[in-house]
Order: sequence, then structure tokens, then C-alpha cells
Amino acid sequence: MWDSESESVTGRDYGNGILSSSKQGVKTDGFEQRDRSWYVATDIPSDFLVQVGDVNFHLHKYPLLSRSGKMNRLIYESRDLDLNKVALDDLPGGPEAFELAARFCYGIAVDLTAANISGLRCAAEYLEMTEDLEEGNLIFKTEAFLSYVVLSSWRDSILVLKSSEKCSPWAENLQIVRRCSESIAWKACANPKGIRWVYTGKPPKVSSPKWNEMKDSSPGRNSQVPPDWWFEDVSILRIDHFVRVITAIKVKGMRFELIGAAIMHYAGKWLPGLITDGAGFIDEASNSSNSNSNSSGGISWKGGLHMIVAATKDDTPKVQAKDQRMIIESLISIIPPQKDSVSCSFLLRLLRMAIMLKVAPALVTELEKRVGMQFEQATLEDLLIPSYSKNETLFDVDLVQRLLEHFLVQEQTELSSPSSRSFSDKHMYDGTHRGANTSAKVRVARLVDSYLTEVSKDRNLSLTKFQVLAEALPESARTCDDGLYRAIDSYLKAHPTLSEHERKRLCRVMDCQKLSIDACVHAAQNERLPLRVVVQVLFSEQVKITNSLANSTLKESSEALYQPVISNRKTLLEGTPQSFQEGWATAKKDINTLKFELETVKSKYL
Repeated sequence: MWDSESESVTGRDYGNGILSSSKQGVKTDGFEQRDRSWYVATDIPSDFLVQVGDVNFHLHKYPLLSRSGKMNRLIYESRDLDLNKVALDDLPGGPEAFELAARFCYGIAVDLTAANISGLRCAAEYLEMTEDLEEGNLIFKTEAFLSYVVLSSWRDSILVLKSSEKCSPWAENLQIVRRCSESIAWKACANPKGIRWVYTGKPPKVSSPKWNEMKDSSPGRNSQVPPDWWFEDVSILRIDHFVRVITAIKVKGMRFELIGAAIMHYAGKWLPGLITDGAGFIDEASNSSNSNSNSSGGISWKGGLHMIVAATKDDTPKVQAKDQRMIIESLISIIPPQKDSVSCSFLLRLLRMAIMLKVAPALVTELEKRVGMQFEQATLEDLLIPSYSKNETLFDVDLVQRLLEHFLVQEQTELSSPSSRSFSDKHMYDGTHRGANTSAKVRVARLVDSYLTEVSKDRNLSLTKFQVLAEALPESARTCDDGLYRAIDSYLKAHPTLSEHERKRLCRVMDCQKLSIDACVHAAQNERLPLRVVVQVLFSEQVKITNSLANSTLKESSEALYQPVISNRKTLLEGTPQSFQEGWATAKKDINTLKFELETVKSKYL
């Protein structure tokens, strides 16, 4: 449908992409270059010098005046009819575009391609080569080539948009950027079944093959087209043009998961800092976009459409800090608002770079809120963000505190949001949603406990920051406080100079009744804990064992009512829980030992 080469200008009225002017004032065999100067191959001596940058063009006045309104004004408004030198340092497209425009003025054939059409169209507008001077002038012909050839081709639209980067703001004002962006967006959103696709079918590290090779390596008509086929081609664009394309794609209704995957792919290519610590987001984005497509067809094409740029790691663009900041700010602004449009790991790494490069505070806050929306998906590795400010702590604990607050606010908002469902549907939704929220909070609690264990080794971490972060979650989020106890013990190891009062204050964040038996045994022998906490732990351990024995007895008696009499002692032991197979004698012995230890500790405490 939009195969670039199959839609070449052959068969159209553009002479195979060759433009020529019908009028010729000076007979010439062409242009020739000597060092940094161009000369017209003619017997008539040159009478006009045009300087474009550091390149000189030795030309003739008449061919230029007959087709360029700007040349007319420069000469006649100067009131110097003998003017023989003009400098055009601000000409869009530079010397390359002016050379083509000059050839057109002399009636020499000009080969239009996707690589030169943007600069030539802007140069024609700058030189005012309008229909008022000659019918079929350069503006008309370049505009026709853009409209009928370039915009009908995927590959040419990408190349023209890429080449337009050198022609700002002319390409923007002439609507070249807008038209190419909309053309790309329309093709990216089109139904793949009705398109004659041309793939390289080769891995990204292989450079783009020639057209003959493309035809041979194309997938069959019935082959499944991966939804991320356009990612690699679009990722070569400059950030402002990429934003224009993504915005146009959003308007046309593409799924937000695909848009998010494309953004992650682009970030992985242009922000090398995102992938230094692990696998790149290019693979992650590709996997997320292919998750649905690979389930039925079983075919996964790694090549992109036409493969305009080879996506090798060695070709990673070199981006300055200022440009990286602009890229991050732009990407934050176009991330789809829906939850899970991009991964939480990607958001956290983007946040790390945003803080490091001092991105606008409003955008950093927006990014923090986005992380809070899916905070339960975060990993400890991504949360360990260094402190780039003047804080004395090694890691940015305040940032994690803000992320946790955003998560809790989001959870509360989802619970309190009104719903237009029917009564039965609403109650069913509330039950499942409340369960999902509880499970998310449990995962976040484990994550926070692991984070506290890691950052507690920093001797500059204050007790207040540790306590505030530990108490930020509601009590219902932790069904077991073993992780919190581990963090407290680690903090006590790293801060041996804490007073008795500070140690008691630290241990208040932990509920001894939520400790497992193994944690209780460890805590009972932990000399770093305050004595009162040790007593509470021993008492809690005794209560747990008593309850366990009581529950075991009730279970055995209830089973005896409904089960046949067990024949022998061996079968009885097999039906008893492993921890109580030694019978009542051993259990009573353990209880007496615990009572003795508890009395000993109480006497020492008094």
C-alpha cells in the first residue's frame, strides 16, 4: 500500500523524480565544483557571485532573476544595478539546497528524493520561486512531489521528517512536519491486514538491505504483523518530531499500551543512562507489545519496516545533558495517563535521571505521582536512588517517602471514587477491588521493609526518617513484622550509640505479636533490643505456642468425631502436625522452660 520503492515516481508526471525548467536563458552542460566553489559549465563568463555559508556559486544574473523573487528584491532594492555579489547565510537547506535550486534555474534536471525534498522546498520558499515569476516554478513542483509521492510512502515520510530537522523553523511553518507526522500516524494505526508490508526480516543489528533483498526476505501475505513494527523507524526522529508523531497517533486512537511501549523504546535509544544498570527497555517494550500478537500466530518478526537505521548498540546517539533533559521533559509530557501504559521500573529510572539532570520540579512531581499509581510493581533495585541533593544520606529516603504517600493517596482515591454500577455489581466490584488494594498494600509493605533494611546501614540516616517511613503504611498492610524487625536490627547494628530511649522509640514501630516463631527466638536472644521489648517478645512467643497447642488439640478432637478410630500409634503420629509429633510431654516441657526463662527475665528487669 505504501511500499516506498514500489511507489516511486515512475508512472507519474514527474519525469522519474527529475525536475527541469522549461526556460533556459543560458545554455550549459551542468555544474562543476572546484574546491569550495561551484561554476557553470558554459562559455558565458559568470557575472554574479552567491555565497551560501563557506561555499561560493559563480552564476549569472538572468536565470536567477527570472525565477527568484528574493534575488529580484536584493538587486533592485539595493539600487545598485552593478551589484555582483550576494550572501545568503540564512538560507534553509544550506549549500546543498541552493545548488539544486540553481540547477533548476538553469534548466538542468534535478533529481528529487526524500533526502533532499525538505531542504529544497524550504529553499524555494526562501528564494520566493513562485508561480508569479514562472508557471511550474520550484515551489509548485516540490509541493506536488511532497503531496503525491512522499506522503503516500511510509519510508519517505520518515526520511523527510528526519531531514526536516536541519530546516527549522521553515519546515514547521510550511506544514512539512505536521503533514509527515499525520501521514506516519495514519499508517502506524492502519489495519495491517490490508497493507502490502515490506520487512527486512533481519535482526536489528544488520544494516538495511537493498530493495531486491527486501523483496526476497519479506514475510508471506498471511504472516502475522507484530504491533511494534513501527517502533524502530520512529525512534530515529528528533524528540520534538517524535512528540508530534506520538500526539497524532494518540488522536487516532491507538492502544495506550503500544504508545507506552514506543516511548520506552525511544527512551532506551536516546537515554543510555536508563539501561546502564541492566537490560534495555527496548526489549521490554518489544515484549509488552508482542504479548498479544505472539499468542496465536507463533511468528515474531524482529525486523522493522524498511529498517531505515540499523539499531546497533554502537550507533547509540551521543546526547548532551541539556538535550537529555529536554528529552526527559518531553517524554514525561506524552506518557499516556492510563495506569500500566509503561512499566514502573521504566518510570523509576526515568525519575532517577530527571532528578540527576534537574528537570523542572513540576514534571518531577508529575512523574512521582505516576510511580505512585503503580508503586506495588517497583523493585528494591529501582528504589535505591542516590541522593543528588545536599542531603547527608546515601539514598534519597525523602523521595521514597513521597512515592509511598502518592501510592496511599491513589489507593484512597480509588476506594472513595463514586461508581454508577448497579447495587449487586457495585458490591461485587467493591469486594474484588478491596482485595486487590489489600494485596497491593501487602506487596508495598514488603518492599518498604526491604528498602528500610538496605538504607538502615547508612549511619547518616536519622531515626526520625526511619520511623516516619516505617509507620507510613497502615497496620493492616503488614500481616507479619519479620521484615520490619530485620530492618530494625540492621539499624541498631549500624547505630550502636543510640540511647535506651531511642532504642525503645525505634522498636515501637514493630508489633511483637506479628513476629513469627523464628523471629521471636532470634529477638529473645538479641542483646541490641531493649529489655522491655525482649520481655514482650517472650510473652508473645509463649502465647503463640499455647494457642498453637490449643488449636492442635481442638483439631484432633474434631477429627476424631468424624473419622474412624485409628488402629495404631504409628498412624496417629502420621496424622498429627510435624511440629507436635513428640506429643504432650515435650510440649509441656517447652512451656515450663519458657515460663522459667520469663520469670528469670522478669526478676532481672525488676
